[in-house]
Amino acid sequence: MEAAKGARPGGGPWAELLAWYDREKRDLPWRKTRDPYRILVSEVMLQQTQVKTVLGYYHAFLERFPDLRALAEASEDQVLAAWKGLGYYRRALHLHAAAREAAARHGGELPRSYAALRAMKGIGDYTAAAVASIAFGEPKGAVDGNVLRVMARYLGIEEPVDEARTRRRIQQAVDDAVPRERPGDFNQALMELGATLCLPQRPRCDACPLEASCAARATGAAHRLPVRKRREKVKAERRIVGVVEQGGRVLLVKRPAGGLLGGMWEFLNLEPAGAPGVADEEQLRDALASLTGSAAAECRFAGRVTHRFSHLLWEMDVYRVRALPLQASEPEAGSGWTWHPVERMHEAALPRAMQKVWERVREAAGTGQGPRA
Repeated sequence: MEAAKGARPGGGPWAELLAWYDREKRDLPWRKTRDPYRILVSEVMLQQTQVKTVLGYYHAFLERFPDLRALAEASEDQVLAAWKGLGYYRRALHLHAAAREAAARHGGELPRSYAALRAMKGIGDYTAAAVASIAFGEPKGAVDGNVLRVMARYLGIEEPVDEARTRRRIQQAVDDAVPRERPGDFNQALMELGATLCLPQRPRCDACPLEASCAARATGAAHRLPVRKRREKVKAERRIVGVVEQGGRVLLVKRPAGGLLGGMWEFLNLEPAGAPGVADEEQLRDALASLTGSAAAECRFAGRVTHRFSHLLWEMDVYRVRALPLQASEPEAGSGWTWHPVERMHEAALPRAMQKVWERVREAAGTGQGPRA
């Protein structure tokens, strides 16, 4: 539509959008600062997470890591522990990587342009555009899931928005429309519109400031757009998970840096080699002996726990395992495993899947204290 091509505040639909934003925007803490670091933290937290959830973590994270240098100097485990409960932990690792690069190459500050931000490890297209526009006033469009939906409807785009060429088209349309005077507010206005009015299932078109020039509103297609490619069926995968206790301590193993839940701590988490039951217990005993040198004195089934990722469903058969204390070795530095005190399990940087396992084991133990029988 012609209105979407380079319209500037001062007239037309984008002026209406900004006026609506000035009236209706939510009172959110990250909208009260121009500090690039605080804006970066909020933007990373808000990816794939609802505002109400982020509100419970934003201030606590900033108290723990008040600036880029503090975040850069923290260990990976400390960052992951502070992120615990927010999910999508790769975001925390990316944020940590960006902080370390800023400390090493940019004097502890974020660079001031989209191109320089995008070149940093851990910062993608959307995050770079959001920080550059909000903190530094660069007229660059920030396109997240909300903006994809808003623009697909506004422009009447029938092609799937999860195809690269459609995303490029929408990115160009937003880049053309973003004003030089208030680029950060413009980007936040589009995102706010998608979060509060241009909703996925029940768009509130009557209250929308873009109603008069929206293609989907004109054709009655708002409920049908955006179009997405058919998603692949989620794969179900059985796992054997052993919560190993030894002398008031619990065995934790660090996952490889790359891949699913990279760098996070977990319990013994094995791909089954046989049918459920005795074969699971033997496999857990073998894995425990290989890792720590300890034989398992006891292995009890605690129940099944499921956890869904975007592309995968883990069906975890959970066991409470006791290791013989006199046989268990202590981990060497960098060995990728550790004994963690039971009373400090709330501090462990466990992904949500493993938190569910721990909760199930506590229920099975009936003590609320941990895996002891």
